[in-house]
Amino acid sequence: MTTLHPRAFTVTVVWTLLLLFLGSVVHATHSSLACPDWPTCFGTMVPEMTGGVFWEHLHRLVAGGLILMWGLTTWIVWKELRTERPWIFKACLAGMGLLLVQSAFGGITVLFKLPTAVSTTHLALAFLFLCLATVLASWTGWSRGADNLDPEVAAGVRRLGLAAAVLVFAQSVLGALVRHTQAGMACPDAPLCLGRVVPPLDNPLVAIHFAHRLLALIAAAFVIWLAAWTMRAGVPRVVRAWASWAAVLILIQIALGFISVLTGLAVVPVSLHTLVAASTLAVLVHVTTLGWAARAAAAAQPSRAGAASR
Repeated sequence: MTTLHPRAFTVTVVWTLLLLFLGSVVHATHSSLACPDWPTCFGTMVPEMTGGVFWEHLHRLVAGGLILMWGLTTWIVWKELRTERPWIFKACLAGMGLLLVQSAFGGITVLFKLPTAVSTTHLALAFLFLCLATVLASWTGWSRGADNLDPEVAAGVRRLGLAAAVLVFAQSVLGALVRHTQAGMACPDAPLCLGRVVPPLDNPLVAIHFAHRLLALIAAAFVIWLAAWTMRAGVPRVVRAWASWAAVLILIQIALGFISVLTGLAVVPVSLHTLVAASTLAVLVHVTTLGWAARAAAAAQPSRAGAASR
């Protein structure tokens, strides 16, 4: 019988990436308050889709679609896996709770006129949900080919992949803070900041912006190290390929960050900057999950062997 949950998880990951991209477009086009009320837009669910209202309301519609999609995915998992892998169903329920909380933060963001802490949390929760959806998509459908990972190598993939993912997640949240404190142009030049390698940090906006750049370099170095390590450690080709993609994506993300500054935060590079950051995080979470899937497969082998001998 064909199972649907791996495809549903994959669609959810792609949908979440689209939603993050649209959210960045909303902010870059200054459309965040184009609909001054919530959950309606000017008192209706079908406003005239022009100007900033188009981007803001489209973002809300796609977010609502994600909640419906995740509800359908949860139902599919309940039908197909509730007895075989109950932890996946519980993870789906946790994901639904995360989505609802994140949606509420989106509403609070609008109703209270974009408070920095709430807006930043709203984006951080979206990245957390992306991580959860990616883990489930990876575990149920993308982890083929990792079963033959050596246990010691798999442990290295888990440790390095998780560390890299945490760094990129922190970098993304710091990027959200840069966005919502309007610190994107605090350093109007690149790669220097105010013409210096280390700018004066007495201005909070400059400090936030510079910290974002510094953490980007640290995260990039770690992701490139992960990719290089997979080349030397003799891991399966599928793991090497994903780790290499993470390295390529994070270099593209840094380039887009510099282009965003040099173009005065133009809509296209700023929005792509967020999308590539989210894609990098998803790839790293997938690499980490490959390591955990290999560990689970190794743990299951003795029990299978025992069952076969009986």
